[in-house]
Amino acid sequence: MSTQHAGRYAPSPSGDLHVGNLRTALLAWLFARTTGRRFLIRMEDLDRAAPGADSRQLSDLVALGIDWDPPVVHQTDRLATYRSVIDGLRDAGRTFECFCTRREILEAPSAPHAPQGAYPGTCRDLTAVERDERRATRPPAIRLRADVEEFGVDDLLHGAYSGTVDDFVLQRNDGTPAYNLAVVVDDAAQEIDQVVRGDDLLSSAPRQAYLATLLGATPPTYAHVPMVLNANGIRLSKRDGAVTLADLAAEGVAAPTVLSRIAHSLRLGGREEPVTLPLLSDRFDPAALPSEPWFLTADEWV
Repeated sequence: MSTQHAGRYAPSPSGDLHVGNLRTALLAWLFARTTGRRFLIRMEDLDRAAPGADSRQLSDLVALGIDWDPPVVHQTDRLATYRSVIDGLRDAGRTFECFCTRREILEAPSAPHAPQGAYPGTCRDLTAVERDERRATRPPAIRLRADVEEFGVDDLLHGAYSGTVDDFVLQRNDGTPAYNLAVVVDDAAQEIDQVVRGDDLLSSAPRQAYLATLLGATPPTYAHVPMVLNANGIRLSKRDGAVTLADLAAEGVAAPTVLSRIAHSLRLGGREEPVTLPLLSDRFDPAALPSEPWFLTADEWV
């Protein structure tokens, strides 16, 4: 594998990482390092960031033994790049202004077989006069003018996957570049050709891969990994109690124990077995990973 190819972990620094985030970070590291790739960290801080959260997240990764290739990129440092890409798409006739609220989109009739919330095309063909009228009362979002309804991607765990591509948002109406735009631009700029993340994001991969092709980039290979859920089958969150390294440490659960339990959940080690990342790398086999979520309860730490 060329040293220019890379995998990545891209958390949102809105708070401390929980065990589910750390498990995904470990998997992203294993997928990258065992295939000779660089491993990069990107802070996706366009939406919201808690003071100091990025530093604490990096410290937690280090506590588990995860290393990365510098520098750590912050998306808020790349606003001019995103806007330049959006301007280029606009100049190529690939965007349009949208004045719809989220509620209006959810309540509008959608195309047959389109998932709920898919954009119904309300503002796609507004006249210049209609746009001017709407712009007087509400700033527009910028949407991609897609010319396909579906796009396919290859996933290392899910196989061939095809999903809906609608006219998704590139820039929100407050001027903030949207996630689906920023992540594609950043992956291409950093030569990331392997994306490992939670399987709740599988449905977004076709949109992102389609945009990558429009921008002249090769879509990455994806691996959407199972989530960590609480006892009620809901995605793990801070509300579930001691789920961050800091909270667990306060209850006497050290980082090596957390790493052992994560490894056990991935079938890479015994529940009480001390493990290291080099050991996990030797054992790592993507085909042997569990396909079901990990249900994490307080009993895990007893």
